[in-house]
Amino acid sequence: MEKINFSPPDITEKEIAEVVDTLKSGWITTGPKTKKFEKKIEEYCHADRAVCLNSATACMELALRVLGIGEGDEVITTAYTYTASCSVICHVGATPVLVDTGKDSFEMDYDSIADAITERTKAIIPVDIAGMMCDYDRIFEIIDSKRSIFRPENPLQKSFGRIVVIADSAHGFGAEYKGRKSGSVADFTSFSFHAVKNLTTGEGGALTWKSHEGIDNDDLYKQFQLLSLHGQSKDALAKTKAGAWEYDIVEPYYKCNMTDIMASIGLAQLERYDVLLARRNELVNMYYKGLNTEKAELFTHITKERKSSMHLFLVRLKGKDREYANAFITRMAEKGVPLNVHYKPLPLLSAYAKRGFDINDYPNAYHMFENEVTLPLHTCLTDEQAEYIIRCFNQTLDELEDVEKYQ
Repeated sequence: MEKINFSPPDITEKEIAEVVDTLKSGWITTGPKTKKFEKKIEEYCHADRAVCLNSATACMELALRVLGIGEGDEVITTAYTYTASCSVICHVGATPVLVDTGKDSFEMDYDSIADAITERTKAIIPVDIAGMMCDYDRIFEIIDSKRSIFRPENPLQKSFGRIVVIADSAHGFGAEYKGRKSGSVADFTSFSFHAVKNLTTGEGGALTWKSHEGIDNDDLYKQFQLLSLHGQSKDALAKTKAGAWEYDIVEPYYKCNMTDIMASIGLAQLERYDVLLARRNELVNMYYKGLNTEKAELFTHITKERKSSMHLFLVRLKGKDREYANAFITRMAEKGVPLNVHYKPLPLLSAYAKRGFDINDYPNAYHMFENEVTLPLHTCLTDEQAEYIIRCFNQTLDELEDVEKYQ
């Protein structure tokens, strides 16, 4: 049996041919394929607009910057996430406000959101962990109930008239919430196309948004272009027109654009994406049928109202602690099965602990983390490999049952 990898990219001759075509075209930076990829993303997500950048992190940060969020403002996110969800808040100089997860849930505690909102709150960043979209109706109900204390500080914030919802859907491309695709539900939605994601461009990301009264989508798109290309008034493609070298720098901004090489990989991946999602669904069903659910709690990827993109397969080892879970990961690795952990709550990380966040204030998040392990879930995984993972998982649960010290 071939070596089992945790999350390799699924690259075929289609992606290779698309990249070769780009390389032969003579245009490899931001250009026609990036623009085409943006349009394809809009169509796929049923979004009003999309912009492609070099990471999901850049997408979230630029959304905050376009909204004018910075020093003196607060942005709410969950304690149970990867650092990017929160680091972007720090990047713009705003104050991150972390909320705990719900009890026995990987999602943020919706009941705590209202209590976390103040007059300084300008945005909330919900996280679609493992590709399962949050309860966005609930989130919008909460922020609508707080409209009276919202204090807009610029015309764009005034157009919204409330806290803005910026979804961290790094895992969620293709996920659905009440029949709507991720990218068309939150005010802004950030996707990751990193090498380990369902759809990859190597590195890269996209930001989608919905039309809103009083907001010009073309103007908004132009602002993202300025922010991502040094504040230059023309991109490289526009400068190729005869005699069109002249440009201006409107502000000393940033550099985080997507290249046509990256976009070409994404275009080929997008053509295959429905097949990729279907394969993930098959693998998830194999796990549901084969894994020992008496000793392990499996992440729910499909409910009546929501269907995830099945990006990660999270498992909690019932009644166990982090020491046991770490020993479990080691035993599985010895059998040739790599596991991972998603995620270490932010207050356990030095960067956030020294900013005053204490894990004791987030007991639910710690409870979810202390016995969590993540199984391989990707479209290069064969049925034979999935069956082997299942056998090893169940065997290891039995082997460690009576072990007092998990060395």
